[in-house]
Amino acid sequence: MDLAARLAIDHDSDRAPFEQVRLGVIDLVTRGQLLVGERLPTVRALAADLDLAPNTVAKSYRELEAAGIIETRGRRGTFIKAGSNTTLDDAQRATVDHVAALRAMGVDDATIIDLVTRAVGGDEHPAG
Repeated sequence: MDLAARLAIDHDSDRAPFEQVRLGVIDLVTRGQLLVGERLPTVRALAADLDLAPNTVAKSYRELEAAGIIETRGRRGTFIKAGSNTTLDDAQRATVDHVAALRAMGVDDATIIDLVTRAVGGDEHPAG
């Protein structure tokens, strides 16, 4: 994933750029667009892509790490930390469990997708 393309930094904003990076990463994790174990760009690479000073991105990463959102694994890099979005993790586990139960009932994948699509759309009474 190109993190820089998903982070909108407004250089004219009253909010400091490091805070914009920090909040942007949190938002992407919350929306499931950054997943547990996903590797983040290096500080220097992200700073260059966002036209920010490396210290600005480093400060964002430090605060994200202190908040338990990311973890640095030495030379291996910086990653989204397990448990950083427990609600999304729980939802993913519940979804996997429900799909497995439907498959065990003999429901095919196309029907499962149709049922979920209808449920998300608010139609509680699928055709068929």
